[in-house]
Amino acid sequence: MPTRPANETRRNKPSTVRTLSRRVSFAHQVANNLRDRIIRGDLPPGDRIVERTLCETLAVSRTPLREALKLLEAEGLVEISQHKGARIMSFTAEEASNLFEVIAGLESLAAEIAAGRIEAAELDELADMHARMMVHYRRREKDPYFELNSAIHDRIVHLSLNPILIATHASLMLRARRGRYIAIVDPLRWEESVGEHEALMAALHAHDTEAARRAWKRHLLRTGETVCAVLAEADRERQRALAMPAA
Repeated sequence: MPTRPANETRRNKPSTVRTLSRRVSFAHQVANNLRDRIIRGDLPPGDRIVERTLCETLAVSRTPLREALKLLEAEGLVEISQHKGARIMSFTAEEASNLFEVIAGLESLAAEIAAGRIEAAELDELADMHARMMVHYRRREKDPYFELNSAIHDRIVHLSLNPILIATHASLMLRARRGRYIAIVDPLRWEESVGEHEALMAALHAHDTEAARRAWKRHLLRTGETVCAVLAEADRERQRALAMPAA
């Protein structure tokens, strides 16, 4: 993963800036926009948030921006200091390993439950989502692929019909979703991930609970391994950069 200078908030490409709606509070819309940027690495871990720059980019005042930052602080994505302002929370290889170990257990259990009780209409819905995701994969359209990929994971969790599992998973994914995006940066892992999705779909069609559990657990553990490797390499690059003598 390419490193970026800390203490600097970068502007996104203009195409990523969303037009704000008056039907939803500006603070929540700004929070959604910033969350997307954090997930995609446009606002990297450790970066300081420059309020003036973001206000200009998003065309909002400081009030909704500060409210949005408080929402993201509650999600564990942003840290706000009275004296140093706000910065993006770090995301370490150790944290990713711990997160995906738990998520692998939760999602594999959800897949096992879903395979045993999934109905035809629900299976058709998942098959349609999978087919559309594959179109984006073949076109190498990373962002729409990621959106459908995440929706499939969330849908399988909801098909468990277990409210405790669903709520626990949702709270963990607030920090883990950016890790899932990191994983598809590697083309080989992306290809492997698609194969794991297809293995799950085959297990769901067969109502094979054990195959569904195995396929999804492997998928999430491998994703965690990839995320850890990327984050560890990024940390090594930062350490090498700090060790280099000043020009």
